[in-house]
Amino acid sequence: MTTAAIYTQAEMVQALDGAAGAAREPAGGMADLAVAVRAFLAVEAQSAACVRLGGNLFDVVITGSGVQAWSAVAVMDEVQGGCGPVIEDPVNGWLYWLVPPGSCARWAWHGHAVCLGAPHTITLPPLSRRVPPGPYWLRPSASDRLVPVGPLRDALAQFRPEPAPHAALAARLGIAV
Repeated sequence: MTTAAIYTQAEMVQALDGAAGAAREPAGGMADLAVAVRAFLAVEAQSAACVRLGGNLFDVVITGSGVQAWSAVAVMDEVQGGCGPVIEDPVNGWLYWLVPPGSCARWAWHGHAVCLGAPHTITLPPLSRRVPPGPYWLRPSASDRLVPVGPLRDALAQFRPEPAPHAALAARLGIAV
């Protein structure tokens, strides 16, 4: 008879590091998985985590926050039977909509939203943070859904959340958006 080991989050990370060998370098192709596992364990452990966009996780659509954006969230609640994950950042006045990976490659320019994927990162707030201060989950992350891009684009075109994030993101990231 075998018994399954029950690990705390810290023990799981330590076990993963130990399994990687003395140099603690993940096997080829596993580096992204190890980074993702550590990030999600940090979020689950009530701390913020920086996560790379793209890959197999998600991309992010950034819009202004406020009444127009919240109206778009309400529409997405109806479309999805509860909107996929959305983070509100009251300091910058933005919403971060977590969308399927690869969305950035297919995203056409939108006057009220920007879609970012790899090589950019996003800092996810702890899963329990549902109110300010700082970024918080306006719609919590659920393992079974992301925000679908098509209906999101339609809702954003209808409600046109302001201010548009283009200029601020271009200045911050040093890119054209």
